[in-house]
Amino acid sequence: MSGLVPVEPPRTQWVMPDVSAATEADLVAVGADLKPGTVLAAYRAGLFPMPVGRDGALGWWSPDPRAIVPPGGLEVSRSLRRSCRRFEVRVDSACRDVITACADPRRPRGWITPEVQAAYGRLHRLGWVHSVEAWADGELAGGLYGVAIGGLFAGESMFHRRTDASKVALVALVELLADDALLDVQWLTPHLASLGAVEVPRPRYLSLLRDALSRPLPAAFAGAPGQARA
Repeated sequence: MSGLVPVEPPRTQWVMPDVSAATEADLVAVGADLKPGTVLAAYRAGLFPMPVGRDGALGWWSPDPRAIVPPGGLEVSRSLRRSCRRFEVRVDSACRDVITACADPRRPRGWITPEVQAAYGRLHRLGWVHSVEAWADGELAGGLYGVAIGGLFAGESMFHRRTDASKVALVALVELLADDALLDVQWLTPHLASLGAVEVPRPRYLSLLRDALSRPLPAAFAGAPGQARA
């Protein structure tokens, strides 16, 4: 368990675009910075950062439709349930290692630049970014990381070194979240669809987001006031 309450960073100097009025299908804006206040303001507005191309400008995205895992919608096969018993699940015990593994430049379609990696590391130290990890034989076998704000968990990336390890982390994440949490997974892929993710139109996502932001942070990601990671 993380045992830490998020520390609110200084407010961003940038004005986030009105996503509800955006006409673009996915890419809404380009520019700004990756300071903690900017990134958090973006998530609260329905956006997330991703470079436009591996070495391109910083883009701010709001996919339409947006992929989410609906409450109670995660599909866990019997074989995956068996896999869950083979791993030890931990929260935030190796978040930096999870982000580093997800940012491995050898991964196909890799998008996590050193700047993005550093930004989420800063947010982790402030208590906003969390990892759910699957361990086996004392080694990190897979996991995922994302941003937790109130009842929103915005999944960013996952990786595995052993079969089903990232899926096990996702199962554990869903079990840690409240029943009415919003689990945002950005774009629908065949892999996520096989696990129960669905697409919702942007207006529906923004409505779900407003509700989620009004809810408390799940206990798995909260703790005593005024603490941040070293």
